[in-house]
Amino acid sequence: MASFDVIITGRGLAGTVLSETLQERGLRVRVFDMPRTGRSSHVAGGLVNPIVLRRAQPSWRASTMLAIAGAFYRELEQRYDERFWHPVNMAIIFPTTKDAGIWRLHVRDPLLRRLIEEGPEADPTIEGLERPYGHGIVNRCARLDLPRMLDAHRERWLGSGALVERTVEDNDIIHEEGGVRIGEDSAPMLVRCEGPFARIDGLSQVRGDMLTVRIPGLRLKSVVHRGVFLIPLGEDRYRVGSTFEWNDVWTGPTAEARRWLLDQVERMTGRSAEVEEHSAGVRPTSRDRRPLLGRIAQHAAVFNGLGSRGVMLAPWCAQHLADHVLDGVPLDPEVDVARFAS
Repeated sequence: MASFDVIITGRGLAGTVLSETLQERGLRVRVFDMPRTGRSSHVAGGLVNPIVLRRAQPSWRASTMLAIAGAFYRELEQRYDERFWHPVNMAIIFPTTKDAGIWRLHVRDPLLRRLIEEGPEADPTIEGLERPYGHGIVNRCARLDLPRMLDAHRERWLGSGALVERTVEDNDIIHEEGGVRIGEDSAPMLVRCEGPFARIDGLSQVRGDMLTVRIPGLRLKSVVHRGVFLIPLGEDRYRVGSTFEWNDVWTGPTAEARRWLLDQVERMTGRSAEVEEHSAGVRPTSRDRRPLLGRIAQHAAVFNGLGSRGVMLAPWCAQHLADHVLDGVPLDPEVDVARFAS
């Protein structure tokens, strides 16, 4: 029998960030995970965008989340001796004069000036793209290379023996006096980070299809958005996405989504794209688009519902949940899973 301070089930974005957060606090952590088809963390574009584009307004607590996320991922890079956090600006191509007018109105807001600006008429970062109504710039964006980070975490935690790759079903979790046990491992606290596979009140699943494409000669230097995101990877390669499908979420990549994404790319760039990879993942989100954190039993908690802004939200959520379960700090009501309790 081995004793730990915390057991985590699931090693997507939430489980990975939480495990590192807890270990940095000096806790002994055991992670159980078995990769499953359909989880979004391993196929996501990893884009950090602090703006709700259709309204030209900051996303929920954007400044706080950005600062904590940037510090966390840069520190993790140093710990791993890897590079997976890439600061970048994003160009928003306006589809109509109305959208351009809304953007230009909000650019004057002193609270938004650090985040958005009007794009210059001559912009070498998006040279060659048609933009008859102009474009805006979102500053302080970033791209997290999620597959690289998750692979580095897996290698490190497997190597130390802290990660066990096995399936954990509900009946494998034994609730005992003073904690929980899975197999021969026990801890006073279990945190379930099981993404779209979890059964939690308030949790919703959304499928997103993504493409990796090659567009020779485009040479974009910024992330671009017009209907979809076009994320430069280097060497004429780009990530394109994503779709949002609320029905039939487990059907995997679809031909319909592929066609729609390619149509969006051609509309944006005037070029055809060569598809290298088509993937799909199911995002865990919530009915009110806020994370799901908190206790579900005396010795068990959840960390879920990160949605499409998960890369930006995860570090703050991990710190907040750790403060709650370890130190008794009250949960922010906006993220407390109890808000959906039936």
